[in-house]
Amino acid sequence: MLSRRHLLVAGAAAAAPNIARAQAWPSKPIRWIVNFPPAGAADILSRTLAEYFGSKFGQPIVVENKPGAGGLLGADIVAKGRGDTHLVMMSSAASHGIGPVLYKDVPYDPLADFTHIHLVGTFPTVLAVNASSPITSVKELIELARAKPGEVTYGSGGNGTMNHLTGQVLARVAGVPLTHIPYRGSAPAMNDLLGGQIVALMESLPTAIGYFTSGRMRALAVGEDQRSPSLPDTPTFREAGFPDVVTTNWFGFSTVAGLSPEIAKRWETEIASALQSAEVKEKFGRIGVRPGTLGAEGYTGLIKSELARWREVIKAGNIKAD
Repeated sequence: MLSRRHLLVAGAAAAAPNIARAQAWPSKPIRWIVNFPPAGAADILSRTLAEYFGSKFGQPIVVENKPGAGGLLGADIVAKGRGDTHLVMMSSAASHGIGPVLYKDVPYDPLADFTHIHLVGTFPTVLAVNASSPITSVKELIELARAKPGEVTYGSGGNGTMNHLTGQVLARVAGVPLTHIPYRGSAPAMNDLLGGQIVALMESLPTAIGYFTSGRMRALAVGEDQRSPSLPDTPTFREAGFPDVVTTNWFGFSTVAGLSPEIAKRWETEIASALQSAEVKEKFGRIGVRPGTLGAEGYTGLIKSELARWREVIKAGNIKAD
């Protein structure tokens, strides 16, 4: 019969390989997938954090942009990477809250196929027009859409994004058609707004903030339920007369499913520390982002609640991917 001492020794020996593996990680460069084009909000946040970590892990962090299908293509790379402890991503409302309930054939489960680590940041969608546009309020835009059905266009950085859906919610609430023009990322959408090819734009604040401060674009409303400190003079949709248009853009940090608890906990600790640092707070604040405070459990719960919310919104509004 084994003594208590023998059982303890045996248990320690069995655990030793797992501990050794955790201590040896990372053993190669960390591959960080950004499932949106360069210069967008996901890209800015990812590169800010990757730069902060620097040599903290003893291995370089390689940021790769893998855009397409509203973030679904990049997310699928991570979903299919089970077992690869060096593969991470910036998950988002598009890839893990909206896309999975908007599209019919999403190739992954937004919960089961990932290990969700931490909410990274939240920020508003902004409804904007060219600074030279005669439109100065949301109500004026809606009045124009009512007078010219189907002719008022708004762009976004892609189908299935929060920016796309915010426009659809506004159209449903106002009872007028707004024609969505999807682009392959934020940059071409903003270029077309400035060039007069589209009437309006739904864009993430971190991406567009420079255009507002330079005076090239005019912000009409923000999607969150409170004004942004970065745009203190811009009303919320509620203040603009559309109380049912309340949306919050969010991004988080996720890795592959089946990640060991030791590595998952290290990532959670490191991300939380980074988001509390003065350096990251300053950089996030500069682009209108509130650092996330939800850890693994809270962030996973947020994703579950967002999936339920958008499933109901999409069904009620009969919203389709363009």
